[in-house]
Amino acid sequence: METVTVSRKYQVVIPEKLRQAANIKPGDKMVAIAKHGILQYVPVRPLRQTKGMLPGLDTKDLRDKAERF
Repeated sequence: METVTVSRKYQVVIPEKLRQAANIKPGDKMVAIAKHGILQYVPVRPLRQTKGMLPGLDTKDLRDKAERF
């Protein structure tokens, strides 16, 4: 587990170990999701690149009913 500090400008630095694990590069776009008091950042990737991105991810209750179309 990595710890980050929020700056006065509300900025954080993603630790190198996590950037490498998620293949995050400078200029990449991220989606920020707040759910049940937990903040998650998910890299925005072309659909073809997302296959197998998060092996073992539990998708149950990933989205609230209100978020569905």
